[in-house]
Amino acid sequence: MIWNAEYESMKREDIRELQLRRLQWIVKWVNERVPAYKKKLDKAGVKPSDIKTLEDSTKLPFTTKDDLMEDYPFGFFALPMSKVVRIHSTSGTTGDPVVVGYSRGDINTWAEVTARVAAGGGVTEDDVIQVSFGYGLFTGGFGMHYGVERVGATVIPVSAGNTERQIMIMQNLKTTGLICTPSYALHMSEVAAKMGVDMRSMPLRIALFGAEPWSEGMRKEIEERLGVMATDNYGLSEIMGPGVAFECEQKNGLHISEDHFLPEVIDPETGEQLPMGETGELAFTTLTKEAFPMIRYRTKDLTSFIAEPCECGRTLIRMARVQGRTDDMLIIRGVNVFPSQIEHVLTEIEGVEPQYQIVLTREGTMDQIEVWVEVSQAVFPDAMRKLVEFERDIENRLYNVLGLHAKVKLVEPNSIERTAGKAKRVVDRRGN
Repeated sequence: MIWNAEYESMKREDIRELQLRRLQWIVKWVNERVPAYKKKLDKAGVKPSDIKTLEDSTKLPFTTKDDLMEDYPFGFFALPMSKVVRIHSTSGTTGDPVVVGYSRGDINTWAEVTARVAAGGGVTEDDVIQVSFGYGLFTGGFGMHYGVERVGATVIPVSAGNTERQIMIMQNLKTTGLICTPSYALHMSEVAAKMGVDMRSMPLRIALFGAEPWSEGMRKEIEERLGVMATDNYGLSEIMGPGVAFECEQKNGLHISEDHFLPEVIDPETGEQLPMGETGELAFTTLTKEAFPMIRYRTKDLTSFIAEPCECGRTLIRMARVQGRTDDMLIIRGVNVFPSQIEHVLTEIEGVEPQYQIVLTREGTMDQIEVWVEVSQAVFPDAMRKLVEFERDIENRLYNVLGLHAKVKLVEPNSIERTAGKAKRVVDRRGN
């Protein structure tokens, strides 16, 4: 279902015209209201009147998380606190948290773009949606809550944790849709199995995931275990929270709400815009955000744009699923390694659970990588010789993809820590 066809299915030339008008407005807005941006624009020699075309956006300076931290907590706010109705912050997964603010208008915009996420994932007014994201400073819970309500569905604001209770609520309240991280959905399926509950027998039919990268292999695993159609969505607190981009039922790239966000894919080293289809770092300019506007914010997420029209009828540009981050790329003995590459290999191997951890150590001056892999209950009791052969097989498959040797350690089912939030995939024990 298309939630807002007026904007989601606009002609491309009309989208660009709208983006230009809103870009000109936001540059003027930050120049007048945010001293930190006024300083950055002056240093770059750019005036709001210089933005005459969308291509002129490349004249604008980038914004980074370091910039935000230098003016922590409110240096990039464009409104006084009397006009800010909500405060959230980033999770701090990759460093100190960033504080973000929302005006009343921003909250309304947020509900609109997350309604698009919900509708794109198949939510209708007849659904009962269980939101198992954390409520609080993390944007996931509240962001998706208001979008689902705007679509007209019933919301169960369970929040995160207490998984057995989550399963009971699903059974008792006839939940038809689940919103959480993909890794937590897998954990739910494990807990349900221990409780003797088959999640596929529930009314549950759709799942909308976000907040962490996941692979097609993990999607297939989740859909089989839960009996759902699972879709991805993308957002980050600095730009809005959830609602920036979303999959439709075609599951072929994430539609970006371009009427509110101007996206770019840039070379992480040079900052130059890359052609359609090339992988690089994603950057966003918010076009309508009042309280906490961002100009060319570098997300550190790696993706590419998809040129082909989507069969769903939306004309919004699509981004490929995030392939990794510039700051979680592991460099092991000169080889670039992304956790997503490892996950892709593991989800293709029968007998392996979709739970893993990458452990980095150092022997002398040489970095070492070890992948802890949970094996299924059916495999683990096998004789030691068979398990050693299984380890070697996984090591060979990883070598074929990574181009370096990673030691594999098979561990018991359910031995890798589960969380209701983002899964901790990398443990770095190398020291300084």
